[in-house]
Amino acid sequence: MLKKLGNNLLTGIVISLPIVVTVFVFVLLIRNIGTPVSQTLILPLFAVFDKSFPDTGVGKMLLDIFSTFVVLIFITGLGVFSRFFLTKMLINLSEAAINKIPGIGTVYRTVKQIVDTFSKQNKAVFQYVVMVEFPRKGLYSIGFVTSTARGEVQARTGETVINVFVPTTPNPTSGFLIMVPESEVKRLDMTVGEAMKLVISGGAVVPQWKNEPAAKE
Repeated sequence: MLKKLGNNLLTGIVISLPIVVTVFVFVLLIRNIGTPVSQTLILPLFAVFDKSFPDTGVGKMLLDIFSTFVVLIFITGLGVFSRFFLTKMLINLSEAAINKIPGIGTVYRTVKQIVDTFSKQNKAVFQYVVMVEFPRKGLYSIGFVTSTARGEVQARTGETVINVFVPTTPNPTSGFLIMVPESEVKRLDMTVGEAMKLVISGGAVVPQWKNEPAAKE
């Protein structure tokens, strides 16, 4: 009986987790974006036309939700207009000004580099998926080939070395950069997206392999 209850609890968690995470993210956006914007910008604007506009209860909650959508639409608009030359020029000027600020410029460049790296298409950053013996012989890890090593690293090894990014689970944005001899890399058929699902799920989501033998009945 306890085992059944445990299984039912686990099933309930799996079913409700996406809903809970969605609600949590939505509430987080409203609390950190909608509420400050509504209190500093939207509410004073409404107050000019309607002095009786409620700033508590359901009215305040609806105003916070409205403010959140306004901010999201504004950010989306920035993404659209950023494609135009004038907007790109303004963004470049703003970035140049930020980069000159001591301390803040360093943080901005670091964050921008990380964002740029992971905002590129997967194919541009990760060429293909491999399996390497890491962190020691006999243990295998999923890795993503980023490039062939060059310069001093390649020269000092005396053989063809490949740069492989080995992500951590369940957060693939952190990991290890290892230089592996090409002969010790096992290339896999799975796509980068399928490998990401495998890593994030901790091995629970395994992509179907075309050469996998049929299961015996």
